[in-house]
Amino acid sequence: MSGGPAGDVLADLPLVDAHCHPVLTRAVGPAEFERCCTEADLAPPEGTSAWDSPAGTAIRRWCAPLLDLAPLAPPADYLERRAELGPAVVTSRLLRAARLSHLLVDTGLSGPDLTGPPALGHAAGAAAFEVVRLERVAEDLAAAGVEPERFASAYVDRLAAVCQDAVAVKSIVAYRHGLDLDPSRPDPRQVQDAAQDWLGGPTRRLEHPVLLRFALWAGVDLSLPIQVHTGFGDRELALRRSDPALLQPWLAAVEPTGVPVVLLHCYPYHRQAGWLAAVYPNVYVDVGLTVGQVGAAAGAVLGECLELAPFSKLLFSTDGYRLPELFLVGAAQFRHSLGRRLDERVADGAMSGDDAGQAARMVATGNAHRVYRRLPSSTSDLGRCHPWTDELAGPTTSDPKQTPKTAPGG
Repeated sequence: MSGGPAGDVLADLPLVDAHCHPVLTRAVGPAEFERCCTEADLAPPEGTSAWDSPAGTAIRRWCAPLLDLAPLAPPADYLERRAELGPAVVTSRLLRAARLSHLLVDTGLSGPDLTGPPALGHAAGAAAFEVVRLERVAEDLAAAGVEPERFASAYVDRLAAVCQDAVAVKSIVAYRHGLDLDPSRPDPRQVQDAAQDWLGGPTRRLEHPVLLRFALWAGVDLSLPIQVHTGFGDRELALRRSDPALLQPWLAAVEPTGVPVVLLHCYPYHRQAGWLAAVYPNVYVDVGLTVGQVGAAAGAVLGECLELAPFSKLLFSTDGYRLPELFLVGAAQFRHSLGRRLDERVADGAMSGDDAGQAARMVATGNAHRVYRRLPSSTSDLGRCHPWTDELAGPTTSDPKQTPKTAPGG
């Protein structure tokens, strides 16, 4: 930590992880571990390793001590010790060391080897809440055999039902089309014709631009915050079409509703995202995935986010997925890097110690509680807010009924 006022605040503050995914419940071999470390989905070239990356080095830095190893222990030693301890112990140690109070879990990725949100919260000692993926709801309806003429009404009804306890919805339109979409709300005839084309086609993967727009606007109508994937991800993504600046016409159309729009990840377009957050009152920037993946460069990226984005518009998350290491790296690197950036401003006379501490609290927890209004305001309120919070404490459990994603997009 920086040892300054912001670093001291962040050292003691449990974080709201405002966007994350399930973790694997089974053992992970060396090759799979490397694939899970980064956004690459194929093995690195012979003679190279994913350990030789910002994310790989950050795992050795922050996670090795939690497995009884020296910081930056060699990868072979790390994997050997990880295998000795087993997935349940490793998951419990790393997740609890991240000191997360709330987990907002995107349930769009699921499978038999992945935790559900309750088990993830149980392992972390945190309250877990669901974020519903808009495209997944449509794909589930298609799998159930919905008729094209009933698609629109069935989607609205189904979305309302599955979001009864959700704290937000999420769109991966950047993966399925790109953010340069028509911002207007499609009319009923357009939706029915599009549903006819999609449901009569060869795939149930939702890629039709009209239906993607329809799903987005259905999300707006719920008045829940909408998380939108922007910026980098795995290679299925067309990066040039994931620039959040492309969303500006849609953001302008949504602005009168007051519905919060949270731009996820954003890198390398985080400066554009910061500008959008500065000029649109309902737009926020979530730095999840970026901080963990850039490792020691997180301070530089956070500094660029803070060039324009108000402190009240920036949110923390890990975007942890599959490996519990990614949760701890995201949390530890965030505390370390944001504390240093803010305390540098204090040392430079650009802000007071109280200002820096307040900014740290806003980004770490306060903004998430304000944006995600269904979150309990304190741990004493947890039991009244969500049935998953019954599992806040106790030993880690593995859920054998829950697998790694087979379709990219997060």
